[in-house]
Amino acid sequence: MISIAPGLSIDEREIEERFVRASGPGGQNVNKVSTAVQLRFDAGHSPNLSPGMRTRLARLAGRRLNQDGILIITAQRYRTQARNRDDAMGRLIALLRAAAMPPPVRRPTRPTAASRQRRLATKQRRGSLKRLRSPPPGDD
Repeated sequence: MISIAPGLSIDEREIEERFVRASGPGGQNVNKVSTAVQLRFDAGHSPNLSPGMRTRLARLAGRRLNQDGILIITAQRYRTQARNRDDAMGRLIALLRAAAMPPPVRRPTRPTAASRQRRLATKQRRGSLKRLRSPPPGDD
């Protein structure tokens, strides 16, 4: 079990790793060795995720979450499979931790009396400045 947050963990069997050829650094090995990791996590059918967490994860993941609810993370930053695997797993855990935190409740606030007064005073100054720019009445 991979611990994500207090009271939330996912089973390793829910994560599928696939190794593919990477672009970028690697020298001659880049054409021969599959060092990039494509991590797949079925977020849509995971029993450990709550419905609210699924919607937050979908918003955070963006295009990495396909229509079937599968989260795909590709890691090819490093030259070795092991470091790319750790990188992909770290990114998955960070994404799930961010989705596990519910957004703070917004409490609507009202503008203070002083801020309203400042706004109206600024509007008065702008209006008088614009009036001064216009030609005097009866000047045809």
